[in-house]
Amino acid sequence: MKEREYHAQPVRRVYIEKEGGKERALGVPAFEDKIVQRAVAMLLEPIYEQDFHPCSYGFRPGKSVHQALHHLREEGMQGWLNWIVDADIQGFFDRLDHGVLRDLLHRRVKDGGIDRLIGKWLNAGVLEAGELLHPERGTPQGGVLSPLLANVYLHYVLDEWFERDVRPRLKGRALLIRYADDFIIGCELEEDARRLMEVLPKRLGKYGLSLHPEKSRLVRFHRMPKDAPADPENGVFDFLGFTHYWGKSLAHQAAHHEQTPAEGAEGTLGVVQDAPPRPGARAARQSVPEATGPVPILMGYGATRKR
Repeated sequence: MKEREYHAQPVRRVYIEKEGGKERALGVPAFEDKIVQRAVAMLLEPIYEQDFHPCSYGFRPGKSVHQALHHLREEGMQGWLNWIVDADIQGFFDRLDHGVLRDLLHRRVKDGGIDRLIGKWLNAGVLEAGELLHPERGTPQGGVLSPLLANVYLHYVLDEWFERDVRPRLKGRALLIRYADDFIIGCELEEDARRLMEVLPKRLGKYGLSLHPEKSRLVRFHRMPKDAPADPENGVFDFLGFTHYWGKSLAHQAAHHEQTPAEGAEGTLGVVQDAPPRPGARAARQSVPEATGPVPILMGYGATRKR
């Protein structure tokens, strides 16, 4: 590296199975490249940790998925979280624009050596089935440096934009919770939520990204007051491997199996672990064993959470 004779090797692409029979593409760097990427990550991480917002929880020191879920629960139990912008960035790691990424990095890091190393990794190519490919977009999901690069990209594209430009212009309260490329935006007012659904695709499109048309939606998520009638339009959404819904305590559910979680007493924010995508309130309730007390958001039921 000191003699500038280091050459990044192509990333080997492998596939792992996902739910629904689909596959996720992962990139496996050579061992030498992993060492160098780790060294660069150790240099860049303290720099960007000064800039990253608290809403970002993915792949950061002292941050975890449990903290992200706890934040969601705490805000939800305050009673103002009425609408959820359930967003899904379509193929984020495959569509990350190399030119935009390097421009964003230059805002904070202007070291020529670091810039050359990152350029080598972005342009090294992908080895798949014996064929060497050189995509103009994307960073290998599974690379040592990829999580940090993803956080830098979305820090400017999403986090900074939301905190600086969006939140001050909204009429009600709002929050953003992001874990790598998975994020939700919670709003107090329907008007604000619908404005965000309109402007979010434009913001992402400016940086070469797009929302998944089938997986992105606006979810009504009102906390049900005591003795309120059933509201079939009150929604359920998935986030970070959990299905979130409003419902009664488990003790009340066990005594009234024929009611949906939206019916009856004052709502409790519940989650079901490893549930199928958006199964609906009734299926979510049936996936939880009988117990007493409110549903804890940080406890999983059944097998260890898969990710």
